Amino acid sequence: MTETNNLDWKKYEEITKYIYETLGKESGVKIKGYGNNCKVKGKSGVSHQIDVLTEYSDGIHINLTAIECKYWQEKITKDIVMKVSEIIEDAGINKGVIVSKNGFTQDGISYAKYRNIGLVELCEADELTFEKIPKHLDTGLGFQIKSTLLRPEILSINIDAIDKFQREKEKIEIYQTVIILPDGNQIPFEHYIKIFQQELHTQKKIFHTIVKGYKIPEGILLNKKTNSSVNIKGIIFTGVLIEKNTDLKFSVVDQVWLIMKSIFEERTFTISKTGIITENKKES
Repeated sequence: MTETNNLDWKKYEEITKYIYETLGKESGVKIKGYGNNCKVKGKSGVSHQIDVLTEYSDGIHINLTAIECKYWQEKITKDIVMKVSEIIEDAGINKGVIVSKNGFTQDGISYAKYRNIGLVELCEADELTFEKIPKHLDTGLGFQIKSTLLRPEILSINIDAIDKFQREKEKIEIYQTVIILPDGNQIPFEHYIKIFQQELHTQKKIFHTIVKGYKIPEGILLNKKTNSSVNIKGIIFTGVLIEKNTDLKFSVVDQVWLIMKSIFEERTFTISKTGIITENKKES
């Protein structure tokens, strides 16, 4: 089932048919008919149109269920329940179910329980519905990616300094440090790190230690956090290119689109935008 937006009564009927057809497969329930052409003749001689008609055979008897779809803005009252009850009685159908977009009135629920008519709410998921129901469903599908990554790792950084730091054990934060060139331009220290990492990738010498020096004549290393500086001649990096095998696994999820609640059976189902139906089990 593909994603359907802007529901109307006809699509609502088709979706209901799809849900009951899908849920009924395991137990042997089949769709006998649906839509405008699905009609049954009653004992009265009058034909009744049934939105969705299902059948189930236990090997001896065939049991029919008439499903009435109500894509209405109003709640379903006892008058509608009475009408459905009369139709299934006249047509000799074993059970009736009413599927409603906006629920049922209390008198409708009471009378349906008395007449053994099933009541089901089927509506699009909204913010209120999501309080206890996940917004996404695991489709059970997935894919796996195996790959080899080359990661440059810096082993050490040595500063070729002309004089000593103001504090010999001063901690230097890379992202707070810049190199001031003779022309006054300030180059972030991390820029040189990226250049060296690219050098490791370019040489492609896996697990081979590489030493690379960058000359910066008349340069100044400035710690912007402490405002301390030192005159330098260059930077020397030592690093290695590491090979790492990865095995990535991804799960395919789908967005919840519809919620279906069976009032008397107290069962809830979520229907995704691609037609995956999942029952939400109660926590024991």
